[in-house]
Amino acid sequence: MNCFKTYSLVILSIVLFLWSSRIETCQAREGNLWSLKRISPPANSVKEKGYVRTAGSSHQHAGRSAISTPQGGSSKSFNVLDFGAKGDGNTDDSKAFEATWAAACKVEASTMIVPSGSVFLLHYISFSGPGCEADIVFQLDGKIIAPTSPGAWKSGLLQWIEFTKLNGITIQGKGVIDGQGSVWWNNLPTYNPEASEGDTSAKMPGTKPTALRFYGSTRVVVTGITIQNSPQTHLKFDDCTTVQVSDFTAASPENSPNTDGIHLQNSQDVLIYSSDLACGDDCVSIQTGCSKVYIHNVNCGPGHGISIGGLGKGNSKACVSNVTVRDVAMLNTLTGVRIKTWQGGSGSVQGVTFSNIQVSGVKTPIMIDQFYCDGSKCQNESSAVAVSNINYINIKGTYTANPVHLACSDGLPCTGISLSAIELNPVKEDSQPFCWNTYGELRTSTVPPINCLKMGKSSKTVVDC
Repeated sequence: MNCFKTYSLVILSIVLFLWSSRIETCQAREGNLWSLKRISPPANSVKEKGYVRTAGSSHQHAGRSAISTPQGGSSKSFNVLDFGAKGDGNTDDSKAFEATWAAACKVEASTMIVPSGSVFLLHYISFSGPGCEADIVFQLDGKIIAPTSPGAWKSGLLQWIEFTKLNGITIQGKGVIDGQGSVWWNNLPTYNPEASEGDTSAKMPGTKPTALRFYGSTRVVVTGITIQNSPQTHLKFDDCTTVQVSDFTAASPENSPNTDGIHLQNSQDVLIYSSDLACGDDCVSIQTGCSKVYIHNVNCGPGHGISIGGLGKGNSKACVSNVTVRDVAMLNTLTGVRIKTWQGGSGSVQGVTFSNIQVSGVKTPIMIDQFYCDGSKCQNESSAVAVSNINYINIKGTYTANPVHLACSDGLPCTGISLSAIELNPVKEDSQPFCWNTYGELRTSTVPPINCLKMGKSSKTVVDC
């Protein structure tokens, strides 16, 4: 009996020992799990925007840090009202716009906001790019107006609003830029540079400014906005690459002088589409140094049509190539599609296609004029800008003076002029096409017949730019 009790005590001791060991193991595991949940960042780490970054590591927050607005909010949006703009149409808001731009310029992919419901009076202003970050958006939903008093303008000023030397700049919105150009178009008393801003008896400066100009910039987008009543050209691109204009409206009266809708100079890779252009000069003017220009689905009129040139003025060299204009409607314009050059110039215009052009009440729908002269004394010159490889396809509608006018240089005739599917009918009296030193081919019959075109090629050698 004593042996049995001893044996039982031994068994009970072993069971108790094993059970105790299991409890300690479980407690140890639970302690390890708890301690994992409480691990804190290492001493050399920094908490940033919801994640842990170890000091010295290369892991950084995506995008740039936004600059705080004057109201203390952190954003990539900069509203001109937050920088002191009044938007009452009377106060000069130029300084407020400059301050807003200075802040937005420092932030990549920022947005400068010109809000709807306000009218902002701006004197000459330049949004300069050297040192600015890329891909800035100028959100224009309000209205910007120009001053109308002579004292607000400097003599010889070539532009009113300009954007210069930017990499990625977009102007978008439903807003309006109003140049209030009637004070420039009308004859007023003698210009007095000392006149006060409120003096309405003085005359505006002789040099009329372009409303909006881009210079030396790449990846430029203009979409949605309206520019109206510009003193001179509405929208100009000079020395720019990769330009896109869409849903743009230029609006000035037919009798407003030199108010080109869009002016291109020394610019490449340009796309213009889905826009309405009404002005007192060329709807689109393509000048020297332009190539890879594509224009389509544009309404033009009133105005002078879509023009390449005038090129070669003052015996200068001019080069334009690879231009396509298609799906354009022209109403009551001076010309339809035109190439104009001055005598005495050099260089070339080549690789141009005008197609699917609908004209209505256009004075001269198809024109090459190598004897262009704007009214000044022009002497006969033997040298000329060479015009070659120009294609006219599917140009139809009505004219009021001449259906086709192809006047090429005596010294360097036009060559490679191709016409097909031309159907132009008079509004009143018939007029016959005119050709002078023009070589090319008729790929289809035309209305009216263009019998004046010389078949083949000119014997003169065309020198490319």
